[in-house]
Amino acid sequence: MGSAASKSTEMVHPEARDSEKASYTTQELSQSLADLQLAAPLSADGALTLSNVDAWEESVEKSPKLKLARTVLNHTNIRESLISRSARIADAHVFNNELDFKTTPITNQKSSGRCWLFATTNVLRYNIMKKLNLSDFQLSQSYLFFWDKLNKSNYYLELSIQHADLPVDDRLVYYLSDELISDGGQWDMVVNLLETYGVVPQPAYPESLHSSLSSPINTLLKTKLREHALILRDLSASLRANSALSEDAILKTLRSKKEELLKEVYIVMSATLGVPPKPDDKFTWDFYDKDGKAGSWTGTAREFYKAFAYDKYSPADSFSLINDPRNPYGKLYTVDKLGNLWGGRPVLYVNTEIENLKQAVVKQIKAGHPVFFGCDVGQFSDRQFGIMDTALFEYEATFDIKFGLTKADRLRTNESSMTHAMVISGVHLDASGRPVRYKVENSWGDAVGNKGYFVMSDAWFEQFVYQVVIPKALAPKDLVKVFEEGEKQVLAPWDPMGSLA
Repeated sequence: MGSAASKSTEMVHPEARDSEKASYTTQELSQSLADLQLAAPLSADGALTLSNVDAWEESVEKSPKLKLARTVLNHTNIRESLISRSARIADAHVFNNELDFKTTPITNQKSSGRCWLFATTNVLRYNIMKKLNLSDFQLSQSYLFFWDKLNKSNYYLELSIQHADLPVDDRLVYYLSDELISDGGQWDMVVNLLETYGVVPQPAYPESLHSSLSSPINTLLKTKLREHALILRDLSASLRANSALSEDAILKTLRSKKEELLKEVYIVMSATLGVPPKPDDKFTWDFYDKDGKAGSWTGTAREFYKAFAYDKYSPADSFSLINDPRNPYGKLYTVDKLGNLWGGRPVLYVNTEIENLKQAVVKQIKAGHPVFFGCDVGQFSDRQFGIMDTALFEYEATFDIKFGLTKADRLRTNESSMTHAMVISGVHLDASGRPVRYKVENSWGDAVGNKGYFVMSDAWFEQFVYQVVIPKALAPKDLVKVFEEGEKQVLAPWDPMGSLA
């Protein structure tokens, strides 16, 4: 199992590498500070003064370029006006290595945060469509969405029971009550859903208004769940005031009350999303194949998943590589309190160099396997043209500014985190076999990008891709070993690696 060793088999702390890319080395910075002649501040007490503004205006008046920028940009959208023509030309939607099978239609998550479920089902349908000779197919994203949100509700209330002894304004309690049932998720969370509930074709559990427009039900459910958490906290305090009760008796009583409260969540969800098939209930799906021949299949959601959703590479045998330059490479990470199924598979990441993520993509594409990945999609990207490129906007040249944050800096300062999951279905390699750009299947419909597809430059990949999922059979052996045997390093619940795509 596995392949050749990854680019670096020893544990490396990436901070040294990160600092090499900064504008100054420590020695250069120290020398610069020694040579620097700073003028006295115009404001002795630190308040902003009109003298500051006058000085800045004087410098702008000396720059024809900045004066031109003022003329043009006060009545145009800077993201449209400053898009780079050369970047658009360089980022062609042409790729010399693509999957040999193209799925349709381009999916659309609409006004919901279900990108991770769309990315997962977009990966799985490759096998399904091949096996059943289909020209057009979608799995039900809503089916997984229903079971995920119901389980997240249970997960939050279990955490409320677990931490009922903490003050309600404790940082952990407060944080957990914020995004308690986010639409988003992570790879290991979707594996929990797939292995427990299976999958169904979209006609077996179609979209509803509120699967595509999730904020109204999220608002309602959060209100009820926060109320439920307080009820459980009060009950816990009352039960523990009775010294005759054992911890086991207290926990059983709290869980009985929790199940009573969860009924309200289920009622809201089943009314707004529809009642989903249970994973062991039989359903019948009738369909046409791409030759127009009618077909029919009867079975359960679990049976459908095992029969069609994967071939050589099971989702359960795949894992996440991440590139987090804040933390040592070659180690296994998890995020405290992050999950969806109580007692399920934890969220696990193997942190490694960005080159290993790139090679993981290339190897999977060459093996005919679509790639689930997580990134910060809003950074230096354009929906209309479907481009993700660090050189896409001419901000630095226009405003005489320079962006100095490293990838690690962005994570430390809340500037960036994983915000979106998509699928890589192609890569363009140069003559030496190195990636130049990547073909990305998004879930924003076919009216954006190149009929729903985006192109991602290699430079953008380096800076804003954080996660690539890879089957163990295709991963470097040393990284598989870290995943299977490594001691988990636990990140805080509010760590940016805990953000949900």
